[in-house]
Amino acid sequence: MVEQVLILDNVFGSLADATRRDILTRVADKELSVSEIAQPYSLTFAAVSKHLIVLEKARLIIKRRQGKQHYVSLAPAAFKDVESYLRQYAEILSLNIESLDNYLKDENHVKS
Repeated sequence: MVEQVLILDNVFGSLADATRRDILTRVADKELSVSEIAQPYSLTFAAVSKHLIVLEKARLIIKRRQGKQHYVSLAPAAFKDVESYLRQYAEILSLNIESLDNYLKDENHVKS
C-alpha cells in the first residue's frame, strides 16, 4: 500500500507541471530522442533532462540508449495505477450525481 501511495505521489507530482504534461503528450504519439524533445522549449538541455528524470522516476516514460542517442517513449503501465485510483472517485461521483438528479426530479414533482 505504501508503494502504491508513493507511485501515485510521483505520478501526480510529475503531471503538475505543464512542460512535463506536454512532453508526455508528444512521446505518446511516437518515440523521440532527447534532443527532439528539447527542441520546442526555451529551456536549457539540463532543464529538459531534469523534467525527463522526474517523468522516469514516476514511471511515466521509458528511456533507452542507442549509440550516443537517448530515446524516450511513453510507459502506459503507470497510467493503470492512476486509472484504478481515479475510478473509485468516478464511481462515487456518479452515485452522487444520480442521487442529486433523483432529488431534483422529486423536488420538481412536488412543486408541480
